[in-house]
Amino acid sequence: MSHVLAAVAWPYANGPRHIGHVSGFGVPSDVFSRYMRMAGHDVLMVSGTDEHGTPIQVQADREGLKPRELADRYNRVIVEDLHGLGLSYDLFTRTTTGNHYQVVQELFEALHRNGYIVAKTTLGAISPSTGRTLPDRYIEGTCPICGYDAARGDQCDNCGNQLDPIQLINPRSKINGETPNFVETEHFFLDLPAFAEALGQWLDSRDGWRPNVLRFSRNLLDDLQPRAITRDLEWGVPIPLEGWRERGDKRIYVWFDAVIGYLSASIEWARRSGDPDAWRRWWSTDDEGKDARAYYFMGKDNIVFHSVIWPSLLLGYSGEGDRGGEPGGLGRLNLPTEVVSSEFLTMEGRKFSSSRQVVIYVRDFLARYDADALRYFIAVAGPESQDTDFTWAEFRRRNNDELVAGWGNLVNRSISMAAKNFGAIPPIDPAGLTEADEALLATGRAGFATVGALIERHRQKQAIGEAMRVVAEANRYLSEQAPWKLKAEADKPRMGTILHVALQVVADANTLLTPFLPHSAQQIHELLGGTGVHAPMPRIVEVDDLDGGPAYPILTGDYQVGARWESAPIEAGRPLAAPKPVFRKLDESIVDEELSRLDP
Repeated sequence: MSHVLAAVAWPYANGPRHIGHVSGFGVPSDVFSRYMRMAGHDVLMVSGTDEHGTPIQVQADREGLKPRELADRYNRVIVEDLHGLGLSYDLFTRTTTGNHYQVVQELFEALHRNGYIVAKTTLGAISPSTGRTLPDRYIEGTCPICGYDAARGDQCDNCGNQLDPIQLINPRSKINGETPNFVETEHFFLDLPAFAEALGQWLDSRDGWRPNVLRFSRNLLDDLQPRAITRDLEWGVPIPLEGWRERGDKRIYVWFDAVIGYLSASIEWARRSGDPDAWRRWWSTDDEGKDARAYYFMGKDNIVFHSVIWPSLLLGYSGEGDRGGEPGGLGRLNLPTEVVSSEFLTMEGRKFSSSRQVVIYVRDFLARYDADALRYFIAVAGPESQDTDFTWAEFRRRNNDELVAGWGNLVNRSISMAAKNFGAIPPIDPAGLTEADEALLATGRAGFATVGALIERHRQKQAIGEAMRVVAEANRYLSEQAPWKLKAEADKPRMGTILHVALQVVADANTLLTPFLPHSAQQIHELLGGTGVHAPMPRIVEVDDLDGGPAYPILTGDYQVGARWESAPIEAGRPLAAPKPVFRKLDESIVDEELSRLDP
């Protein structure tokens, strides 16, 4: 057993999240975490809503709210949506807690003491109409390096280079199209070049990463520049230095505080668990955390923050950059084991766009379809290693042809025949098993090593493909053995054996599919006569801020219960009832209905 940190990207709380978001950070991290727990590892899955920065302020102004009020609204929406998907967070929290502020300020102070944060005067982009700072991502223009005409103020998505807004040719505000004013202002910068050598050595030691992630990360090291970590803002974490702490016009910038959320959420979880130091088992580089592994899940637009910037903060805090230094009060901290980045999901051939109504929000999806139907589509056809298009026709086909006609059909017909003919799981004929029986049972057992190894290496498409191959073999076995033809009393022992073998492989396949389809896995466990929790689910809990702030909802759960990653023998004689269908067949009309909701 080892300690496994599943660090999941923080959804931004300026609106509801759509299915493209959860295809990158949500479902893949939950599949991985559920499997690792079932395999016996001690998993800590953490995240929360990212709630600071100018975009929150801008959206709050549009809706006539204070930033905290807006964050409160969408924090709750996102918590409810992720709960509906069954994402098994040990703690899903938020960045506006007293605990988070303390941890962010602790890292800032230690980095500053070690010389990795320096003050300098720079040119900041100001909106002429509001007088507020324009965040880098809200400024667009032509990239000075490659000429791409829609480069952002922090990075060019075409060539991948980091940028400052002042470098853009013909910069403009994405909020209202106006040309920003650039004025002198003093800010603190993270000295990223001081980590280039340490980052290079660390990246060279990485093994098994997705090639595009590693290649992109290494390329970034060639041109690291100091990066501003404070802004002229009213909404954010205060700067914890003399002369700055009480200023109402300067705050730590959102990108710096958000990545620290993985650590602060782990510390909050430990504080709520009754063992305030428990987080160290996943974070400390000393003996307590020496076996720890940390996996970070996000979309490809967040790679730079997780493979360069966050490791730099950890290195600097531990005193391991070019300037040396002493570790902060939390001690030396573990670097990521792997950055697991997904590509983008598009919708009907177009980029998701809330403003253009090319979107379906998670809660709207869950109001009309089952959570496992979406989880299945993401697993088999999601953007694991290349951009993928979501179409309603393909979603319906996958649901009907694979979930309903494949897996659902196997569950329904095997349990139905056993319930009708025996009323329980039938025994195996004392005459023994045939070669075909043994072969199918072996296929089911072998799936655990194959599927598990693929999930552990973040090959989830292949993994669920292997699990569904077991389903297909069981369906083929039933068709070939045709137990419904064995109507004579003398044939009943053989019928019982066939159905016992089929039900054993249904139970095995259900366990193999549990990380992907936890809602239906619990149902099928109960249809097989099982009791208790098979696939534990998260729950929403209203909590008080540990440091005196307002109350808020969290996602948490008890995930130590449930199925293990192994073939568990089914018990002959366990009562069975005629099953109800587990998956819903979707009518052809849903395609046109959903397409009509999209802006033409």
